[in-house]
Amino acid sequence: MLTLADVLEAEDVARIREALAQAPWRDGRRTAGAAARKVKANSQADADNPKIAALARFVREALERNEVFAAYARPARWSTLMFNRYGPGETYGSHMDDALMGPEGARVRTDLSFTLFLSDPSTYEGGELVVEGVEGERAVKLPAGSMVVYSTGALHRVEPVTSGERLACVGWIQSFIRRADEREILFDLARVRGALPEGEARLLLDKASGNLLRLWGEP
Repeated sequence: MLTLADVLEAEDVARIREALAQAPWRDGRRTAGAAARKVKANSQADADNPKIAALARFVREALERNEVFAAYARPARWSTLMFNRYGPGETYGSHMDDALMGPEGARVRTDLSFTLFLSDPSTYEGGELVVEGVEGERAVKLPAGSMVVYSTGALHRVEPVTSGERLACVGWIQSFIRRADEREILFDLARVRGALPEGEARLLLDKASGNLLRLWGEP
């Protein structure tokens, strides 16, 4: 799991929230699988609406510019980004996202999931994203403009919102490095590279990283 602060500036979050206030919303169960539909209770902005599609492009471009996110996720393909809204009493019970998403012929293998928080945590109660793992459960509730990235294969849930409104943007990524352990190695090497001065050691590290990308990368 990786958390990233300030992926969006405050004015960008405000712009998105203003647009979402005027957006057409639909029952969130429309985009859930058969099992998840039984435990999902929220609303989603209409992804087919041109203004919502433009917001999704704006968020994706911001993520693509984030060097830490790019080094961690190594995105090759993206799902459609979705904007979710939870009001009082709404929740999303424990579930696992689909392994493949998208229409036939354009499927995305979902290696990584992300939640980009768009509401100030002081404005709503509840609504924590809880991700389950062998080490136990981790609850995440981040400031607006910050995000969490985690393995799509993990069971997770959104706790009931008891007051206020929780807005977030969610999406899924097919990484061109399929295995999580290999992505972690490359991410560690990228972090080490950032601490090295220009010179032979950094050049050799670039060589090793490039060779690992050739070895592990999938188009």
